[in-house]
Amino acid sequence: MSLDKILSVSGKPGLYQIVTQTRTGAVVESLIDKKRITVGAHSNISILSEIAIYTLTEEVPLREVLKKVKEKEAGKPTSISHKDGKDTLEEFFFEVLPDYDEDRVYPSDIKKVVQWYNLLQKNNLLDALDAEEDTTETSDEEE
Repeated sequence: MSLDKILSVSGKPGLYQIVTQTRTGAVVESLIDKKRITVGAHSNISILSEIAIYTLTEEVPLREVLKKVKEKEAGKPTSISHKDGKDTLEEFFFEVLPDYDEDRVYPSDIKKVVQWYNLLQKNNLLDALDAEEDTTETSDEEE
């Protein structure tokens, strides 16, 4: 399962996996409780593979940020909760992505990254990060 099939639906908690597409949208399944819902074209949907985090120099794809969290936590759930305070979240994120843009990355964004990582970890979907990373890793090293 790649991050192309995992999405966030505005106004709904957690992450969703695309089950099938319909003429007017898609049927998605919650990674939290496995309930299926239909989301229409009018819904604000964000596909995880298209999300990036601002740094002082560039935008880092969410896939790379999640992989850094995975490396920091050795593939286990995060040592902090997405419900922790602003300072704890920012300190954790600074360890993961030291040059993130503090003016454009809000504590609510960090909460989402931590929550999403934990959901992906719980559902054994973190292996998709390694598989997708193989193609971009060599270009990063050349720079």
